[in-house]
Amino acid sequence: MNYQRRQFLQLVAGAAAVPALCSVAGAQAYPSRPVRLVIGYTPGGSADLTARLMGQWLSEKLGQSFIIENRPGGGTNIATEQVLRATPDGYTLLLVAPANAINATLYEKLPFDFIKEMEPIAGIIRFPNVVVVHPSLPIKTIPELIAYAKANPGKLNMASSGNGSTIHMSGELFKMLTGINMQHVPYRGGAPALTDMLSGQMHVMFDNLPTCAEHVKSGKLRGLAVTSTTRSDVLPDLPLVADYLPGYEASAWYGLAAPKGTPLEIVGVLNKAVNEILADPKAKARFAEIGAILLPGSPADFGKLVADETEKWGKVVKFAGAKVD
Repeated sequence: MNYQRRQFLQLVAGAAAVPALCSVAGAQAYPSRPVRLVIGYTPGGSADLTARLMGQWLSEKLGQSFIIENRPGGGTNIATEQVLRATPDGYTLLLVAPANAINATLYEKLPFDFIKEMEPIAGIIRFPNVVVVHPSLPIKTIPELIAYAKANPGKLNMASSGNGSTIHMSGELFKMLTGINMQHVPYRGGAPALTDMLSGQMHVMFDNLPTCAEHVKSGKLRGLAVTSTTRSDVLPDLPLVADYLPGYEASAWYGLAAPKGTPLEIVGVLNKAVNEILADPKAKARFAEIGAILLPGSPADFGKLVADETEKWGKVVKFAGAKVD
């Protein structure tokens, strides 16, 4: 009887160990085939650049192709839902962006709860926006922008890449803290908005640093300040908006996530790889060129960032009464 009992207990223990062994083996073999990295934007923007750089470096580090799949539309919701509904095996990943935080409030009904249905992997980078005005305006500082807007309520056109974009929300946060009235003009993308800024049809824009820095340096646009909490090495002469509006901060950021239920061992493999890339001098130098601030850390760190940004921008969306296009 004792022998039979020992045999039974050994079988139970062995069965319990099988999932753990399979999980470890899966992590050791991962990735064994190409990985899809889905982004909710068209090619050519900062999100696409970030995804392609990380895809290339992850391919080199992990020995498998990371295929970038552009799925624009629905304010990034199409790409997001595609990833959240994918098999949670680590072979379909999402480039997470501020839109994922903003959309939670911007859209009345979404077919998913992003925070609950995603598995955070790692942060990648954060970079500020730049408050720019057309050089024809008699505005050279943030206080002068506030004063001009108060003296001319509703007469300044504020361009953005679309309702609910980080460019839009950066401007709305500024309006909320200053009490000024600028007329928001949403475009379908940052490129056409920037084109009209350069022509003088638009007056103010809180544009992404990577896309407007050269125009500021050339004098085609006048930079007033950056929206981060530290100065930018790309435009070192520009002060912070927070120098004039304490507590103001707005930035674009990117990270990686997978569908909920992705094995934590696989999440760990990816997190380790991303952090090693961010510590590599080559990656540091490349991201520095576009004015990016690195976001190394654990999956939990990135999950907290997404949660904090969701709460923050939810308040701004409600203040602005922003609606989807």
